[in-house]
Amino acid sequence: MAKKKCVAQYKDESSMLRNRRGQMNTGEQSPVSTHHESTQENTEDDRLSEGDSQSLNGTSAQHNQGIYSPKNEAQSTAFFLLVVFLAFSTRLYKIMEPPHVCWDETHFGKMGSYYINRTFFFDVHPPLGKMLIGLAGYMTGYDGTYPFLKPGDKYEHHNYWGMRGFCASLGSCLPPFAYLTVLELSQSSTAALITAAVLAFDTGCITISQYILLDPILMFFIMGAVLSMVKFNRQRCRPFSAPWWFWLVLTGVNLSGALGVKFVGLFVILLVGMNTAWDLWSLLGDLHLSLMDFGKHLLSRVFGLILLPLFLYVTIFAVHFVVLNKSGPGDGFFSSAFQSRLIGNNLHNASMPEYLAYGSIITVKNLRIAGGYLHSHWHLYPEGVGAKQQQVTAYLHKDYNNMWLVHRSNDSDAQSEPDLVRHGDIIRLEHKGTTRNLHSHLHEAPLTKKHFQVTGYGINGTGDPNDLWQVEVCGGRKGDLVKVLRSKVRFLHRATGCVLYSSGKTLPKWGWEQVEITCSPYLKETPNSQWNIEDHINTKLPNISLSVLKPHFLEILLESHIVMIRGNSGLKPKDNEMSSKPWHWPINYQGLRFSGVNETEYRVYLLGNPVIWWLNLVGLGLYMVMVAVASLALRRGVQLDKRRIEHCRVLMEGGGLLLLGWFLHYVPFYTMGRILYYHHYFPAMLFSSMLTGITLDTLLQSADLWLRPPYSHWLLRGGQAMLFLAILNSFYMFHPLSYGMRGPLAHDPDSTMAGLKWMDSWEF
Repeated sequence: MAKKKCVAQYKDESSMLRNRRGQMNTGEQSPVSTHHESTQENTEDDRLSEGDSQSLNGTSAQHNQGIYSPKNEAQSTAFFLLVVFLAFSTRLYKIMEPPHVCWDETHFGKMGSYYINRTFFFDVHPPLGKMLIGLAGYMTGYDGTYPFLKPGDKYEHHNYWGMRGFCASLGSCLPPFAYLTVLELSQSSTAALITAAVLAFDTGCITISQYILLDPILMFFIMGAVLSMVKFNRQRCRPFSAPWWFWLVLTGVNLSGALGVKFVGLFVILLVGMNTAWDLWSLLGDLHLSLMDFGKHLLSRVFGLILLPLFLYVTIFAVHFVVLNKSGPGDGFFSSAFQSRLIGNNLHNASMPEYLAYGSIITVKNLRIAGGYLHSHWHLYPEGVGAKQQQVTAYLHKDYNNMWLVHRSNDSDAQSEPDLVRHGDIIRLEHKGTTRNLHSHLHEAPLTKKHFQVTGYGINGTGDPNDLWQVEVCGGRKGDLVKVLRSKVRFLHRATGCVLYSSGKTLPKWGWEQVEITCSPYLKETPNSQWNIEDHINTKLPNISLSVLKPHFLEILLESHIVMIRGNSGLKPKDNEMSSKPWHWPINYQGLRFSGVNETEYRVYLLGNPVIWWLNLVGLGLYMVMVAVASLALRRGVQLDKRRIEHCRVLMEGGGLLLLGWFLHYVPFYTMGRILYYHHYFPAMLFSSMLTGITLDTLLQSADLWLRPPYSHWLLRGGQAMLFLAILNSFYMFHPLSYGMRGPLAHDPDSTMAGLKWMDSWEF
């Protein structure tokens, strides 16, 4: 019965176009004709169910050329092994060169070291990629002691090959994954081989795979998810079988991996989600399927594609928090309660006075995520930026300059018994390092022009009435005490009526790229205007343990995501930093320097193989034209044979899925306000390359539309040969971009890249 259902589904898909064309040619069918066709289909179903026709494992009609069938399965396997060999050999070649830190290795190599040393840090991406890099380094003998200070620093005796080799190995899986994906979608080994060649010989894909970066790990999981999804789709005729469950679960595992490396993994989740929604919609329309069976399909997908990935994703963070249990450079981005769980942090198992008192030395932390500590230093605001007084900022790291002394408004602190600060009290905060008071006035703030400037003013505690602030405990009443860590406090400026505020905006170089502090005339309670007392030193008061303030897992999971998302959206280009725009990427307008600048240095330049990238661009245009022509022909009832109908199916279904994947991984970048780089396009480039393989193969297979045999066959083989030769030749010309250049630059006739700088925007 299941086989007959699958046959009916297949026949609906494969004969839909022919039936539509027949109806257009003959008009409305008579009942006799309809009955005859129904009888004929039932007879065919019986024959197929007996195994006298094609097998019912999901295979469909094939091309006459490039068929993937038992007859040439050995050829396809040979092609696959060739692709594996080429992928690994091109990526592992010269993996140790250059023997110094390149580009973002300074970040992700350092983060791998943090995992080995169990030191907490902050990054805008989820932790899986860095965890795997650290694990690869640890398993290959790296001890986590190299500092990864800046690009160009020599590795010397440190063992870095394991981390590079791990990333290169995952990057080497991309061409084989793409080969298998296109083979499933098109059933053409030629289309799969074109795709694999495009990715195997692309200098950009090679370069980005050879270094300690997140990109090859991310693309591995993206391609793994797409391949698993396509394989799962091919199992539709064997629901709930072992292979069906295997590919469903593997799709979910890869989805959690993609999201666990970078948040752009959401794009492949959206792709799989849309594919699943369409699949379920089709199942709902299958009248052979009971609602009970449909419910089973729905629940199985909810488990495999939602619950399982969510569980694995949360597990990644659980491991992350367990491993990184020591205080490190990321502490200041998180709340005081979060920091109290980190060994070595001054709040871990600490004890301090419970209530704020006059004469205490304190640090004040903004409750906005990554809001920072109230901070000052000797530097003044520059000319033209408010009053030329001492800067007051928010600093994300622990520092001596975060310390402040709490004074009464009348300067009379000397008492034998400590006097506690209460809701409604008027206080003065003196910066411990510079002895200037926290001060505000009616000058506009540096960046938030509708707010007032906050400065450090006076000397040795002497100032003016603009140094006075009223303490307000959020939700409190007059006389309530200020609890350390637990009370949310606001500081209202007495003279102007504004409230102390962390805007979250990053100051320019003169402000050391710290966060702007203002005094806001808008008194609505927000995390930006709320603070808590973190460090508290007062020898006159008894101490209590802070262990009771440690947050539970869900609290730190939520906080870490808020910090990551805000940090990601806040990434802005720095002075002289190379960034790019999304329209640059498909045309290969500009690359990235990975290593070296001048003639004496070892230079590596991230740039896609121009021939391949522009071929992908042409492939996108050709695909649109070919789909439009095919749709018009079908709409007009043009007579097509089975092979042409199969071409149309591959273009519209397989090609449409890949086009959607390219769109989802590319177009959203136009809406992002953060800084963007050229390497952000590479996941979309994977889909574009697979679409190119299907498009060019279909175009070449259609040679008999223009020429008669044997000329059409000659055109087919000649076109394939020229295509592969062009890819190989372009790789030979541009391979120094990936494997390193020395000596004269490209504009010099003696350079190895002489004559190859085809665009002025390329910088090699």
